[in-house]
Amino acid sequence: MERRLVAILAADVVGYTALMGADEAGTLRRLMELRHDILEPLITEYHGRIVKLMGDGLLVEFASVVDSVDCAVAWQDNVGVHEAEGDEDKRFRFRIGINLGDVIVEGDDIHGDGVNIAARLEGLADPGGGRGLVFGIKKDREMFDRSTACFRRAIELDPDYADPYAGLGMVYMLDHQNRWSDTPETSLDEA
Repeated sequence: MERRLVAILAADVVGYTALMGADEAGTLRRLMELRHDILEPLITEYHGRIVKLMGDGLLVEFASVVDSVDCAVAWQDNVGVHEAEGDEDKRFRFRIGINLGDVIVEGDDIHGDGVNIAARLEGLADPGGGRGLVFGIKKDREMFDRSTACFRRAIELDPDYADPYAGLGMVYMLDHQNRWSDTPETSLDEA
């Protein structure tokens, strides 16, 4: 059984069922165009790989946490601009969750706690914009230190880097019973 550490991005369209109910063919066509014209090129640009498509959802893996977050911010920005012209009640807005964690590799698919946590984080995210991202780090001091070091280095190299992340929620896993905390002190010190 092969394992690897990856950044997992889980995303889905907010209100997709209602959009499909109102105009099934048009919604599907627009989503496919959005994927082809905006999302897939962004994922490629940031060195990601689409693991699976699930209707309105995507599961994407990245070798780099920084690339995954940069892609998610560009994703929200580009979709926001693209959708600004359309009717408000037909606009696509995404929730995105990112988790850095171990996965089990089976062919082209990935499984395990790392994927499940990314999906749960996606469900916690506010739709659209920088606030539509939730980033999680499984309770592990070394992983926490490495991940935050990446963000600090990015901000040192470019102070404007932090601006898109102003609304980024940091969620830390407390334990395997899925209790959550928004403060790293609580999460990392309680075991």
